[in-house]
Amino acid sequence: MEIGFIGLGKMGFPMARRLIEAGHKLTVFDTQKAAMDRLVALGAKAGTSVKEIADEVETVMASLPSLQASLDVATGKGGVIEGKRVKRFIDLSTIGSQMAVRIHDLLKARNIVQLDSPVSGGVGGAEKGTLAVMVSGPRADFEAVKDALGVIGKVFFIGEKPGSGQTMKLANNFLSATAMVATSEAVVMGVKSGLDPAVMVDVINAGSGMNTASRDKFPKSVLPRSFDFGFATGLMVKDVRLALEEMKQLGLSMEVAEAVGRLWEVVIRDQGAESDFTAAIKPIEKAAGVVVGGSGKGSHAAK
Repeated sequence: MEIGFIGLGKMGFPMARRLIEAGHKLTVFDTQKAAMDRLVALGAKAGTSVKEIADEVETVMASLPSLQASLDVATGKGGVIEGKRVKRFIDLSTIGSQMAVRIHDLLKARNIVQLDSPVSGGVGGAEKGTLAVMVSGPRADFEAVKDALGVIGKVFFIGEKPGSGQTMKLANNFLSATAMVATSEAVVMGVKSGLDPAVMVDVINAGSGMNTASRDKFPKSVLPRSFDFGFATGLMVKDVRLALEEMKQLGLSMEVAEAVGRLWEVVIRDQGAESDFTAAIKPIEKAAGVVVGGSGKGSHAAK
């Protein structure tokens, strides 16, 4: 099918590439010309603006880094909302249910359908086409684009209520954020007492404590101290803040979430928004006076 694709960053680029490789006709746009050039070399057409793309295709996808970027691209001056041909806007970004509903309502007034479609699985999942794709919106429009979305991952229809996909994504990322800092605290505890962190991770992954951080992040990015898993601390903190906001709106008890939120605020203050989110272990290490991993399997030098 003909698809417009806006936003060709770490997640958007591999998703767009997979769509091209699957035979879809893409018109792409990004503020970084180099990213567009790479996709044009693979068969995409370069767009000159968001509105131009929305003038030419019925389906526009977007993968954007912030709430404001999604709002501007969807409903701002020169945005999708001004397109002459566009029928549906598929937002692959994580923006929270409030913003998703706001965008939905503005687009609906112009007879444009919003499909809220956040994804989970990181850069690796985007490259392999193994993302979890959480879609909410009108069932008929979902069916029209399901096969295309299936190119980038496993597609789940969450429901027709606007913003439902975002709620699902925030629940998922809250658990991911919790796993990262909780595993960091557990492994730092062991290292402080003299345990080998590599052995600890092996045992955790063979036992009931296994989680996505122990299974994936620690072996790949923490123990070798490369901190290059591919998801920025700033994006994780954005998602945690959105999850806390949603929980508060629902009147929920949030003892664990608030503790996790406080830890991530320490991480972004200590490591910066551009750091890889696996660097969350660093302030925990610093407070304990140890370093987890490093040169040599199982290194656990004290500072």
